[in-house]
Amino acid sequence: MERHPAIPVGATVLVLGDSLSYGTGAAHGEDYPTLLADMTGWNVVNAGVPGDTTADGLKRLPGLLEEHIPKLVLVELGGNDFLRQVPPEQVAANLKAILAAIKAQGIPAVVLAIPRPALFGAALGRLSDAPIYEEISKKTPVMTDVLSDVLGNNALKADPLHPNAAGYRRLAEGLREKLKEQGFLR
Repeated sequence: MERHPAIPVGATVLVLGDSLSYGTGAAHGEDYPTLLADMTGWNVVNAGVPGDTTADGLKRLPGLLEEHIPKLVLVELGGNDFLRQVPPEQVAANLKAILAAIKAQGIPAVVLAIPRPALFGAALGRLSDAPIYEEISKKTPVMTDVLSDVLGNNALKADPLHPNAAGYRRLAEGLREKLKEQGFLR
């Protein structure tokens, strides 16, 4: 596994995401970007917008990069695409375009893998990451199984699609560990 340079305390980290980043299902301040900021000492900018797709994130990205000048971007998108049955090839193409735009600015990025839609698996408490993230992981670090583990546990969910406060805490803790393994966090 490739190790990445550590992101220093106080650095700006941008989270480009949807309702899962926004914190839907928990109180203000219980979202995983806020918790991750507390755990890392980073200035984490939560750019989570409920309902956003990968296409929406791609449109918002240039302005966010210009405004915040982050040292790392965490991309959490794809769930709304899956719910709207956007073809996986288009979701992957949009994610690759997002990552290319971030890389063009010389900024490292990580992707939070989203579970594949599976009503049967969700009912049984078992979810797995959508296959498109495996392809993306060949060029960009992908945080696998973190969100699938949280959303596969009914005790950690506020509703069928969103974590509760305990779920967001578990998500932030899982991300912190994965970021540490990758070298982004000391």
